[in-house]
Amino acid sequence: MPRNANPLTTLHHVPLFNSCSKKDLTRIVKVADEVSFKSGKVLIEQGQPGREAFIILKGKASVRRNGKKLASIGAGSMVGELALLDHGPRTATVTCDTDCEVLVISQRHFHGVLSDVPVLSHKLLSTLASRVRELDRAVVS
Repeated sequence: MPRNANPLTTLHHVPLFNSCSKKDLTRIVKVADEVSFKSGKVLIEQGQPGREAFIILKGKASVRRNGKKLASIGAGSMVGELALLDHGPRTATVTCDTDCEVLVISQRHFHGVLSDVPVLSHKLLSTLASRVRELDRAVVS
């Protein structure tokens, strides 16, 4: 993953968006907001309703569920993508470990992009199906 904060380059490396053309990625960037957060800022709080997803352009963050650290993430990581599909509760807390630059995509804007970029709908369904399979294997094993 490149360490620069170029939104188009970063989006291209996000699994959900890597099958999109440059034109499609440009549409996504246009509806997103680029926001800076200070170290210690909570981006997502477990249990709270979600209305947007975050793509880290620069910096590092921690993902915790019930206080237990699950992952450290950085540039090119996307969190909160389930909120793009529903207003269900967040499944984890994500906190900036360093100052971070992120793209914020609201559910409303994302739905507009889905209408304009059909390949994204297919990729989203494929990504979610893979996650369900991984969870199923983890539960059955």
